[in-house]
Amino acid sequence: MKKYKISIQGMTCTSCEEHVTRALKNIGAKDIKTSYREGKTEFDLADTVEIENIKKAIEQTHYQIEKIEEISSQPVLALKNEKDYDYDFLIIGSGSAAFSAAIKATEYGARVGMVERDTIGGTCVNIGCVPSKTLIRAGSINQLVKENPFNGLKTTAGEVDLKALVKQKDELVDTLRQQKYIDLIDEYGFDLIEGEAKFVADNAIEVNGEKLTAKRFLVATGATSFIPEIPGIEHVDYLTSTTLLELEEVPERLTVIGAGYIGLELGQLFHNLGAEVTLVQRSKQLLKDYDPEVSAAVEKALHEQGIQVITGINYDHIVQDGDIKKLTLTKNGIQKTIESDQVLVATGRSPNTDALNLSAASVDIGENYEILMNEYGQTSNDRIYTAGDVTLGPQFVYVAAYEGKIAADNAIGGLNKQIDLSAVPGVIFTNPGVGTVGLTEEQAKDIGIDVKTSILDLDNVPRALANHDTTGLIKLVVNTQNQQIVGVHIVAENAGEVIYAGTLAVKFGLTIEDLTDTMAPYLTMVEGLKLAALGYNNDISKLSCCAG
Repeated sequence: MKKYKISIQGMTCTSCEEHVTRALKNIGAKDIKTSYREGKTEFDLADTVEIENIKKAIEQTHYQIEKIEEISSQPVLALKNEKDYDYDFLIIGSGSAAFSAAIKATEYGARVGMVERDTIGGTCVNIGCVPSKTLIRAGSINQLVKENPFNGLKTTAGEVDLKALVKQKDELVDTLRQQKYIDLIDEYGFDLIEGEAKFVADNAIEVNGEKLTAKRFLVATGATSFIPEIPGIEHVDYLTSTTLLELEEVPERLTVIGAGYIGLELGQLFHNLGAEVTLVQRSKQLLKDYDPEVSAAVEKALHEQGIQVITGINYDHIVQDGDIKKLTLTKNGIQKTIESDQVLVATGRSPNTDALNLSAASVDIGENYEILMNEYGQTSNDRIYTAGDVTLGPQFVYVAAYEGKIAADNAIGGLNKQIDLSAVPGVIFTNPGVGTVGLTEEQAKDIGIDVKTSILDLDNVPRALANHDTTGLIKLVVNTQNQQIVGVHIVAENAGEVIYAGTLAVKFGLTIEDLTDTMAPYLTMVEGLKLAALGYNNDISKLSCCAG
């Protein structure tokens, strides 16, 4: 197989990409990556296919070829019976990126080693997604029992036994860690090396005083809680997202420093368990990187639930007086002190790179100590790859797993696959939830796309009306030139379930007409996507049920 890159003039949208891709598939091309924004396509093609066939295929799409290049692919490693190195692929870290890469590498026949200094499984299963979401579910049930919206139901909630909830959470974590991580080590036959790794050369690390060499490396060490420089914080017994989930009693008052997705989820969780919660953050807009309508809807919901949200502040200092924590802040020139029994610091994540001695391997890091990588997952040292949270890319477990697999395909399989993060869905597990994918309205305008939006309040969605819960909205960001959906943003119950349909719409360039011409099941939240599409050109209030 040969790898080609073609520069193409005339592509203006994702439909153009599809035309080019389809034409190349017809002549047997594989692993096709076409981008109308970059004006190029890359693909693999059998050696027996002539360049003239490529030219004819592209010309039939009526786009103009500027340049055809043959790219030299990385050679597939000679993996078996090779004694020059201890491993073909040595992975530092044991989270989702690491396991995804290890499994894929073993499929190529590679000798794989994995180094872990702490608990196997990484953030998601141990201290992130799994433990937080099971407790969030418990909290939402408790809140619904306390305040259900149906007139004929008389429900009450007793005192929360947090110790019992945490014990159940820990049992779930232990089970999933065993089934989804530890058991797979023997299943796929790679080595687990316990200890802390540091590079001593570009082809070697040291673990527990032993030198280990490899042809290729993957650094997938994840990230940990970032602690901001607030005067006095070093003298305060604050909580992180990890230690908060280990509490055995619900605090009477909880202050959350930072109101990103972690702060919102955990703050609402403890509100639902019975704590008085205050969320504070520096930026003026809650969820500052989201569409303003999304931010406003979430903030409105939190206020209605009784959670205090304070934005646009400066942190002055924090002190601890006995068991009470006192955070002093300034907003609009007015100073205020918030007292609480517990303080959660949720101001983002910091990459785990400090112990790796990356300079010994000539691996560049960014201003926030994240590992820098190219579109193939390679660092500045082309034999060392990276994936997941240590890069400070989208902080999602599925992104880490995706990047880890591509790293193995490229490092061991020699495939030169590019990482494509153009349609990454994000979910915030609050109530109402938040689901988002693609471009915000502002982002689309910033890159020169002329857009029109359709915003549908949930009081137009039959499922929300039946639930007696109409807080939220659905927003579509649409390219006016071709009617393609470039962004979907949802604030609703089950937003995380609905956003996958939005992801397909964005990834495959679906249009408003594609959604309006597709049947959506009645009385589901995903029907709201079709209703929002209908609202692009119509007044939804003048349509009957299912009339779309």
